[in-house]
Amino acid sequence: MARPVITRITAREILDSRGNPTLEVDCYLNNGIMGRASVPSGASVGSFEALELRDHDHTRFFGKGVLKAIANIHEIIAPRLLGMDATDQFRIDQTLIELDGTRNKSRLGANAILGVSLAVCRAAAVCAGLPIYRLLGGAGTRLLPTPLLNIINGGMHAPNNLDIQEYMIVPAGLANFREAIRAAAEIYQALKILLEEQNKPTFVGDEGGMAPNFADNEEPLVIIMQAIEKAGYHPGEQIYLAIDVAASTLYKENAYRFTNPRERTITAEELINLYTAWIEKYPIITIEDGLAEEDWDGWHELTSALGNRVQLIGDDIFVTNIERLKKGIQHGAANAVLVKPTQIGTVSETLDCIKLAMENGYRAVVSHRSGETDDHFIADLAVAANCGQIKTGAPCRGERTAKYNRLIRIEEEDHLPYAGLTTLLR
Repeated sequence: MARPVITRITAREILDSRGNPTLEVDCYLNNGIMGRASVPSGASVGSFEALELRDHDHTRFFGKGVLKAIANIHEIIAPRLLGMDATDQFRIDQTLIELDGTRNKSRLGANAILGVSLAVCRAAAVCAGLPIYRLLGGAGTRLLPTPLLNIINGGMHAPNNLDIQEYMIVPAGLANFREAIRAAAEIYQALKILLEEQNKPTFVGDEGGMAPNFADNEEPLVIIMQAIEKAGYHPGEQIYLAIDVAASTLYKENAYRFTNPRERTITAEELINLYTAWIEKYPIITIEDGLAEEDWDGWHELTSALGNRVQLIGDDIFVTNIERLKKGIQHGAANAVLVKPTQIGTVSETLDCIKLAMENGYRAVVSHRSGETDDHFIADLAVAANCGQIKTGAPCRGERTAKYNRLIRIEEEDHLPYAGLTTLLR
């Protein structure tokens, strides 16, 4: 049988879930097969992420166009990849990395590189007659991930007064994935009813969570607990809580500046004390980005204080980058890594980061971005990697539910067990 080689790669501008332009890439093979992928974009972006190339031409899309990235695909990337075997993902990705030649993919743009990497992977999967999770994970694929669902949005994800960016529910105590998603959806609807009863607006933020103002940063935890019980579930047994503080956005001049309920400055030690108090009061099982991306000493203290009690996820501090993660492992910072393909730029590098984390006793959580598309690649990625956790927003908005619906179908067709609490507890 002839090798499935790449014959054409094309790219275009499409709109993401925030109405901003992003990339969609098509990869065509010599056997007539085509793989298509689209690239999401973040609002809360770590300083050390690979570069998302934008045009900065303010006559189009307020400068956010991606025509430069498209030109790089058509003029530089596609000519180099034509004739290459689409099933050799590592070689494809290495070629993309070498073509760019920079540490942060600033020459061609991480969005251009990732779009091609994803599209080639999808074409290879179609060619092999396999779902992406089997192509990447092989026979070792054995877990459906536990979802972390952001049901109240704050910070940079919503125009409200919350300093903390995400308040999540984690339906880890359910028997299977479909029941976990049902519970999450019911709690989400119960939360909406409770907010309406308090005359709070129920408009949603970028990731589908509701986004009214609150008296302080703790009130969302209180009302989520009420929503869990109103929906008929048991907090701390079936449903747990998680927060993403996105502390880098609050970090100014070696301190953390909060505005709700009043403007004040908080030290890393005081923040750790706050988290400790909340953990004792609520069934919080995960804290993401509890401290800033360059507060390495603070992260060490946070991990020493709480690392044996909850999952401490590093997002901005690690940015899916192996070198950053190695530094974190050496410094004893965090015990889990958030994994976003857009932060690093290729499928292979993303898988390498997950592998490094898990080999060193860190957990990995595959994640969406706030500006998403309806591409459900990360659902397959989470299954392929056996990491057991996925974070992709509220059970609301089509670009979020596309990932959950994909996992429901995977569970149905492959009868994989649900991770539940197994990857959350030490």
